Amino acid sequence: MNTRAILIGLVLGLGLGVAASATGSPMLLWAAEAVEPLGQVFLRAIQMVVIPLVAAVVFVGVGRIGNLHKLGRLGGLSVGFFWVTTLPAILIGMGVTSLALSFTAPVPPPTDVAVLDTQPPGVVDFLVNLIPRNPVQAAADGSLLSVLIFVVLVAAATTALPAEKRRTLTSVAETLGDALIKLMNWILWTAPVGVFGLAAPVVAKTGIAMLQNLAVFIVAVVAGLFILKGLVLLPLVWILGKVRPGRFIRGTVGSYTVGFTTTTSVATLPMMLKEAEKLGVSKGSFTLVLPLAASINRPGSALFQSASLVFLAAMYGVPLDAGLIAAAVLAIFLASMTVAPVPSASIVSMVPALDVVGVPVAGLGILLGVDRVPDVFRSATNVIGHMSAATTVDTMTRKGKGS
Repeated sequence: MNTRAILIGLVLGLGLGVAASATGSPMLLWAAEAVEPLGQVFLRAIQMVVIPLVAAVVFVGVGRIGNLHKLGRLGGLSVGFFWVTTLPAILIGMGVTSLALSFTAPVPPPTDVAVLDTQPPGVVDFLVNLIPRNPVQAAADGSLLSVLIFVVLVAAATTALPAEKRRTLTSVAETLGDALIKLMNWILWTAPVGVFGLAAPVVAKTGIAMLQNLAVFIVAVVAGLFILKGLVLLPLVWILGKVRPGRFIRGTVGSYTVGFTTTTSVATLPMMLKEAEKLGVSKGSFTLVLPLAASINRPGSALFQSASLVFLAAMYGVPLDAGLIAAAVLAIFLASMTVAPVPSASIVSMVPALDVVGVPVAGLGILLGVDRVPDVFRSATNVIGHMSAATTVDTMTRKGKGS
């Protein structure tokens, strides 16, 4: 995916939208509306792939966790650490974005809130609806959270099958996922045109205030990521991992830098393995924890997704009450831990959370255009999350053996 071309497409779309909004020219307004089908085709292509892609990645991700009893104390503590750090990441993302947007000018929603389905279900109805009567129908209806629950349950059941059958199912899901990732990469190559078609009509309707809010959103995400590292990850490393923050930061500079520049945990894995050994983490620990973390641990992505949800809800005028927030937290919690290894996958896999709260997915095109800045910071934060897990879990495992 050519991020420079996407940025150019975004700038052109924003320029057309701002010009149309500022001048009120009938010709420019017509042009902004005329390019909207380009964005809609791009979105439809993403939606076409996202349900089977998320299902395949979730299935493989749960399959990789396997039986926690067989993985033992080390595997169980690792997955527990991932869960414990993902939840505060989601809450921090929502909190910092809500606070930041309170200082910005209100933006008229590009879609009339009256036509959006924002009526939250009751708590009991929400919990009941998590279990789909028909998973295929749920997928067809776009009820992605129900689909995710079904896939997680099937994947969990697969871990109880004989090894040969389990490997067969996991291999099929992994192969399907690889094919869908390739297809998604092809679709993302059309992103410059799609982003142009999405940005122009939105900005034409909302004006320059949306651009100001977008800048605030990026700053809020970056600030939230540093808050996550400073108030969650480093204290856990210090208190549970018995490694002082200064030593940990110095010992992970290489991993942070590689994660920042490559925006992928997989490419950073060799550096993480090297630096984990220098930090004194036992080889038996980091050779299991770090690959597992690179597969399913995404605290930075979770923070970005929750911040994005709040931003898009505000942009479209969708009120978020306690019920919708709880539903979104669950959707993001599941989706963030199975982010596929494709560019801007954190944005693509947000669809279930947006579906839950009734926010149009069209806003994702705007985020794709400016994703390069948040992407480098959240990828680096994910890497620090991996290193934090390896350091902390290793110390806790040693204490367990000594007791």
